[in-house]
Amino acid sequence: MLNTRTLATVAAAAAFALAPAPAVANGPSDAENIRKLDIMLMVTSLRCRMGEHDFQPHYRDFSAAHLSTLNGAARQLESGLVANHGPKGAKRALDRISVGMANQYGQGHPWLECSDLKQITSELATSRDPSALKLAASELLEASPRFGGRFAAR
Repeated sequence: MLNTRTLATVAAAAAFALAPAPAVANGPSDAENIRKLDIMLMVTSLRCRMGEHDFQPHYRDFSAAHLSTLNGAARQLESGLVANHGPKGAKRALDRISVGMANQYGQGHPWLECSDLKQITSELATSRDPSALKLAASELLEASPRFGGRFAAR
């Protein structure tokens, strides 16, 4: 039997999967957010790997499904950093971003549980729409759920 929290999670996930993602402007902030989303999902999947809601297989599916988008975002982010900081400064800036994200999510997501992240990652793995990653990043990287956001009901 499903409890209310599980039903809310499933309903929100279904709404996310079925709703078209709005167009989001391209830019360095999108690339950075997509890179941060990838790091957050990787770090939290490692954190959740020993429990009932291990979602490392879902994360691997997500990475494979969005490989070109994730690689493109990483290249775009690096290009912007090289333009602003030079090659050596860009490498340091990328390291700071990656380490900062790993430290931020090493103890878990601020408002999502492993079960929620598993469901979200699974749904993102089935989507082939790059704008879905931009939308997910804009909401999931927030310190608290956004009122009216697709993931707020979790």
